[in-house]
Amino acid sequence: MTPLWDEGLQSERTRLAWVRTAALLAVSGLGAGGAGLRVGVPPLAVVPFALAALCGALLLARTGVRYQRVQRALHGGGPLDERSDAVIAWLGTLAFAAGAFVFLLTR
Repeated sequence: MTPLWDEGLQSERTRLAWVRTAALLAVSGLGAGGAGLRVGVPPLAVVPFALAALCGALLLARTGVRYQRVQRALHGGGPLDERSDAVIAWLGTLAFAAGAFVFLLTR
């Protein structure tokens, strides 16, 4: 039987991918929202960008906890459950897409 734990750096690379995703979501949400306000988009149209930035910030804040849970699960042979983080990432991505759509409609 093959052990679940591998001595490579897979979990560290996964952690860095989550950090990149969270940072990109937060920064792009803030940047797009600020750009929308500067060009005169109605403030309500910027709400999806703010939601995307909030999702990115939440994911970034949860990075350390997620990494510790993954390490415990891998070393202990337990199941991995990252559904809540995936839902937050999808919600942020969909919010950003909705904000871009509204931005294009209002311009």
